[in-house]
Amino acid sequence: MEKIWLEKSYPPGVPFEIDPEKYSSLVEIINKYLVQFSDNTAFINMGKSLTYSEVHQQAKTFAAYLQKDLGLQKGDKFAIMMPNTLQYPIALFAGLLAGLTVVNVNPLYTARELEHQLKDSGAKAILIIENFAHTLEQVIDKTDVKHVVITGLGDRLGGLKGMLVNGVVKYVKKMVPKYHLPNAVRFNDAMAKGAKRSFDEVEVSGDDLAFLQYTGGTTGVSKGVMLSHRNMVANIEQSKAMTSPIFDVGKEFMVTALPLYHIFALNSNCLSYICHGGQNLLITNPRDLPNFVKELSNYQITAITGVNTLFNGLLHTPGFNDLDFSRLKISFGGGMAVQEAVANKWKSVTGNHMLEGYGLTECCPMVSSSPYNQTEFNGTIGVPAASTDVKLVDDNGERVPLGEPGELWVQGPQVMQGYYNRPDATAEVMTDDWFATGDIATMDENGYLKIVDRKKDMIIVSGFNVYPNEVEEVIMMHDGVVEVAAIGMPCEVTGEKIKIYLVSDSEDVTKESIIAHCRKHLTNYKVPKIIEFSDDLPKSNVGKILRKELRDLEAS
Repeated sequence: MEKIWLEKSYPPGVPFEIDPEKYSSLVEIINKYLVQFSDNTAFINMGKSLTYSEVHQQAKTFAAYLQKDLGLQKGDKFAIMMPNTLQYPIALFAGLLAGLTVVNVNPLYTARELEHQLKDSGAKAILIIENFAHTLEQVIDKTDVKHVVITGLGDRLGGLKGMLVNGVVKYVKKMVPKYHLPNAVRFNDAMAKGAKRSFDEVEVSGDDLAFLQYTGGTTGVSKGVMLSHRNMVANIEQSKAMTSPIFDVGKEFMVTALPLYHIFALNSNCLSYICHGGQNLLITNPRDLPNFVKELSNYQITAITGVNTLFNGLLHTPGFNDLDFSRLKISFGGGMAVQEAVANKWKSVTGNHMLEGYGLTECCPMVSSSPYNQTEFNGTIGVPAASTDVKLVDDNGERVPLGEPGELWVQGPQVMQGYYNRPDATAEVMTDDWFATGDIATMDENGYLKIVDRKKDMIIVSGFNVYPNEVEEVIMMHDGVVEVAAIGMPCEVTGEKIKIYLVSDSEDVTKESIIAHCRKHLTNYKVPKIIEFSDDLPKSNVGKILRKELRDLEAS
């Protein structure tokens, strides 16, 4: 297919192609930009800030510890199990500078999930937040982990403040369950040791493995996605290409509420963002929305990324409407479909329209993005990124006509090396150098993509395809609906029938009002047959509603 989006939809200043070889590795990017913007504030957390120079120096100090005290060699796997704190970028850059392969781990993992990831990756060392050290204790003997570094939330806040935060977390809020890891070293002690060592530069190439980034497991067993330095450099350049024209170098203020261990924030909010030299506010616990809003009140933000659930939550939090949004220029949603009702309310409150993108762990993650000059929410995921080709295919692998739904396949320098130790799983999704996403999409005459749904989420009613996203979008238009999820259930008459789970903050929302609303906006076979009210819906670690868990609940 001709890349119709290039001439028709690319805005001024966005190149058609990027150079995936522009930098030899992420190491070159880190060393270049942390020096270039040395005096600028890089990261802020709980009121404490670090400049680019301070982050660079502390990263090299920790890298020296990893090399000299732990004896880690180039290519060894280094796990980081941290929320958004100042320690995260320090440890991330340290691992990459030392030539290690970083294994990001969700701190909320159960012992079973953690054991799987550590065993599968073969990680030799781990940096872990002390709040979840008890989870590691349960499984460490079953893994290859030989070195444990433990840190508290306040470890980089300095002096009395750091001690106070750690004391309150541990003794007042009792958020640190007892654990026994006798050979573990405290992060600040590791930094003190590293300061006495010299860091040895490591030669890293584009072919070397930068990350084993594990899939969320929402479509099966969590798999380690092999992302090379070249993959990541390419996607950083793609991200910069799509957004650079609206960034003022050194003057932006980014809000990072999504966890940096997630591929979306890792690339967009950290690795790509340091190239712009802006400030980055790290939110440790975005689920605490009142404190999140209080934190935002201290700054004039220019950019924020998130998922639909996060934006929706902020809009429903007292005080958010009163914040100063006069400098906000970028609101970027990904990870799940941004709902029109949420996007419209976001614009009415902030004055800033919502841009939307699409990506996958297997693509570092960016595949497509709304053009920066788009002024209205249109429900699409934008157009393919620079140096990216896509095709939509049917069940036989044949391209579908323009405008028709088909599975989205992606080709580009950001596509993964494969799944770690899983050639079978790799073969299932890779055909030549095309990656099959498992997502159903359409493309319009201007090259804009719209995700209709995942293959397995599709509901078939009397032979007609029903996409849950469409049903959910309509229901979210009903006043008083906060969250909604649609799934298919077996039906003797129609094969499947639609059930919705919804969360509401209004007594005016009833089963009858929802049905009447749906009948007004949906064809009859798309109208839900069963409605269940809930206090909450199951979500992934980044706030994506998990339909699979609802289907499993029904099946049990």
